[in-house]
Amino acid sequence: MLNSQMAAAYKNQQIMTASPEQLTLLLYNGALRFLNESIQALESGDKEKSHHSNLRVQAIIREFMGTLDMNYEIAKNWAALYEYIEHCLIEGNIKKDVQQLRNAKAILEDMRNTWQEAMKLAQQDKVAGV
Repeated sequence: MLNSQMAAAYKNQQIMTASPEQLTLLLYNGALRFLNESIQALESGDKEKSHHSNLRVQAIIREFMGTLDMNYEIAKNWAALYEYIEHCLIEGNIKKDVQQLRNAKAILEDMRNTWQEAMKLAQQDKVAGV
């Protein structure tokens, strides 16, 4: 019990001290963790667990969609990707289709990796004084 309390306290501290960029990365990682749970549960026949994990991913994707500033063209492109991911998640959940979930996962991983790389480049620019 003590270890789980310590882990929760650490996680809470990590969230409370994270920059907006780091929070976004944490959300991507959380979405991918829940999506992996959903896929594994579906493959093992646990439809209920798969459903609940899928809903958690959908909530994160909707949060991402709600934070986009649509005054920028790139936001419109990301919105289309998020909409497609959400579509795959819903289809995968309704039809119990692992391939739809894998499609969502592939795009989400690419988006997370792109975000992570952008964070690295921004940090390098900050260090270089750009």
